[in-house]
Amino acid sequence: MSRPSVIERVQQTRRLLGREGYAGVTARLLTRASRWVYPVSDERLRVSRDDLVRAAEIAASGWTLPPPLPLHAGEPLSVSWVCAPTSEGAGGFTTMSRLAIGLERAGHRCTIYLHDRHGWSLDRHRKTVRAWWPELQADVRDIADGIEDCHALFATSWETAYPVLTSPAKTVRFYLVQDLEPSFYPAGSEALLAEATYSFGFHGVTAGRWLAQMLRRDYDMPADHFDFGCDLARYKIDRTAPRTGVCLYSRPSTPRRAFELAVATLDLFAERHPEVDLHLYGESVRSLPFAATDHGTLTPDQLNDLYNRCIAGLALSATNVSLVPYEMLAAGCIPVVNDAEHNRIVLDNPQVAYAPATPFDLAGALAALVERPGAERSAAADAAAASVQGASWQDAGAVVERVVREVVSAACPAPDEVAIGPR
Repeated sequence: MSRPSVIERVQQTRRLLGREGYAGVTARLLTRASRWVYPVSDERLRVSRDDLVRAAEIAASGWTLPPPLPLHAGEPLSVSWVCAPTSEGAGGFTTMSRLAIGLERAGHRCTIYLHDRHGWSLDRHRKTVRAWWPELQADVRDIADGIEDCHALFATSWETAYPVLTSPAKTVRFYLVQDLEPSFYPAGSEALLAEATYSFGFHGVTAGRWLAQMLRRDYDMPADHFDFGCDLARYKIDRTAPRTGVCLYSRPSTPRRAFELAVATLDLFAERHPEVDLHLYGESVRSLPFAATDHGTLTPDQLNDLYNRCIAGLALSATNVSLVPYEMLAAGCIPVVNDAEHNRIVLDNPQVAYAPATPFDLAGALAALVERPGAERSAAADAAAASVQGASWQDAGAVVERVVREVVSAACPAPDEVAIGPR
């Protein structure tokens, strides 16, 4: 096709202005400019060359890794976690921290190694961890300084699985899998590199039963799971708060949370119910096709207050569910969730409102909840809160502690066997 003429460009611009407005055309221009300055093909892989070289050596050796650290009878475990630096209130780090806190309460010692590819200072990251997860006692270190020998070493994302594989540390290697990460990307390099980590020989510990089933079935990866918990001290029903709204967990930067589908849903819902207050929280959004209050990042207490002002909330996920539906339920806010096997397996809660993943079906589900008589809405809120009273993070932590202890004990030779060596 020949290059468009100036007149054709002007006509195209007019059509776009009529259809998308100045904000839409500006966004297109910014995207085009960013790709010119930093082409997609120039993006670096999220794995260092050194790790790829070392991974190749390990594969060539038949996947021979350093031996476990000997475990003495009655000795507390040393458990290390390799993580990408976290942002304030991040859900993935929150779940990891709750599991680490469970291990610490059981008497074990945890260390967190941060894998920062962007050059931020360790002190900055430590301040974030201490401010947002004050119960976590783990030492926070830079992975660039090396990983010490420990009884258990966890990768917590596919990028961190590579340095966990290539570390010379004596340890048993685990993999905290909170989602099916290859599906985060289009078919290509990142998806393939992420999928490869499921064949590294680590022991999987997954958020919910669906992921453990997938890893065992599709990758022959040993895996145990913990059920989602809920911070019931923070998220609880307030029966005096008037419920007048609908809320959305807003994550435009995270495709698996289906933000565009959610916006299209709320647009249809708002046209049907303009009297209902709409609320967004999470990542701030510049413009929306409907009137809404954009709360941005909220603390857990602020979020509980918002849930208690809402009849229902939209919580979509194209892969593993987030923590949001449980938190909504605890506060009496009915989550509307796209109907999918992975969501039903993990949530497994009759108070969740499932609907096909189309804007009109999801909008219809929201409308049905809003249109119920007040007494029915109040009873539904009570039933939702009651349905998660057994969802404890203490139970999840206890499950992970047991799994780690059993796997490490099975893998670690007794100290006298190490001293004698093979006969």
